[in-house]
Amino acid sequence: MPVALGQRIRKRRQQMSMTLQELSRACGVSASYLSQVERDNAVPTLGTLAEVAAALDVGIDHFIATPRQVDSVTRADERPRFSVAGNSVVYERIGADFPAHELSSFVLNIPPHYRSETVQHSGEEIIFVLEGEILQMVDGQSFLLRTGDSMHYLGQQPHSYSNPGDGPARLLWMGKMAHPATPTTFAPLQGRGVQGTDSETGPPDSALAW
Repeated sequence: MPVALGQRIRKRRQQMSMTLQELSRACGVSASYLSQVERDNAVPTLGTLAEVAAALDVGIDHFIATPRQVDSVTRADERPRFSVAGNSVVYERIGADFPAHELSSFVLNIPPHYRSETVQHSGEEIIFVLEGEILQMVDGQSFLLRTGDSMHYLGQQPHSYSNPGDGPARLLWMGKMAHPATPTTFAPLQGRGVQGTDSETGPPDSALAW
């Protein structure tokens, strides 16, 4: 069953950590009317919806397009790959970006001796080591994870990771994040099956430092 328009708007607003009042100020639509829209008690005009979409940093299609299941399939040799400016980790996008989605997922290719910064953020994360090993730090504790090991933790706990080995590591990352990606932080890789990125396809900010 398609997700209702109001629910899509509410999900996106919550992903942006915006209150109804903040969205109202950003798009020029009253908070009381936005509340009715989110409860599907009112149907906005396309013009109003365009203003709401702009305030939520998405295109209008984000709320009215019907996703196709085939669009959620990624092929091993064709999925988009991303690097972050000044960062040697390569991300492979495996999650779909259908309206009202909450889960993000990437495969990370981590070079030897790489060490991330320590971050905190809303949401939660699950990691699963596909190849190599990862030293994961969470809330002051260290955990050496080898191929086949996994870990689930809250993003609000200070966390960082490193690849202590002499070879590359490959890791599956899944998370539910509160904030959208910032497109200017991404740099596309070139080559077969490689694409650039935009605000709809890049990793979430907290995943980049993760």
